[in-house]
Amino acid sequence: MKQSVLTIVLVALSYLAYGRGDINYEHKAIQKTLEKNLSLVNPQLSELDLPANYATGIEGKFFNVACDNTDAEIKYMYIGRVNSCRAGGCSMPSALTQGGESEYFDYLMAFNGKGEVIMVKVFNYQATHGHEVTAKGWLKQFIGYNNGGNELEVGKNIDSISGATISVNGITQDISDKTQIISDFLNRS
Repeated sequence: MKQSVLTIVLVALSYLAYGRGDINYEHKAIQKTLEKNLSLVNPQLSELDLPANYATGIEGKFFNVACDNTDAEIKYMYIGRVNSCRAGGCSMPSALTQGGESEYFDYLMAFNGKGEVIMVKVFNYQATHGHEVTAKGWLKQFIGYNNGGNELEVGKNIDSISGATISVNGITQDISDKTQIISDFLNRS
């Protein structure tokens, strides 16, 4: 009995200490992606100054990307979070009432100067299901997307993944929404 009470207390304390937390915009995987995957020399991120109406409801930030290589394709980056569901599904009453928060994953999306997606990478996966959305091969299907006519539709132009429906739909919708924001921003500039 004592041991089970102690275990419950330790789990509760670790959740409070390490709980969901904020997005780590300085995560080591971000720097590694900029330097190794995108071949940037001395990459620097500065938060993009978006009008207030763009920032409403966004769980993430947009950045200008500067670097020492003048031929770098990447000009903007979005780093954000997609909420998922706890094991058992979103429809389970306990998923939202007991424990309170959904699971999540953090990702980055790189854009060129025209607002086209040039890379998507999940760098912090904190969900129990749907990890298949972290696969490079699956994420490549977003490359070239620019919100200029074609809608992203799971099962039509975005592959669905059995067992990862909520994660697939969540990241697909988030990529569509954030690409629309960067497109609107560029058209206003």
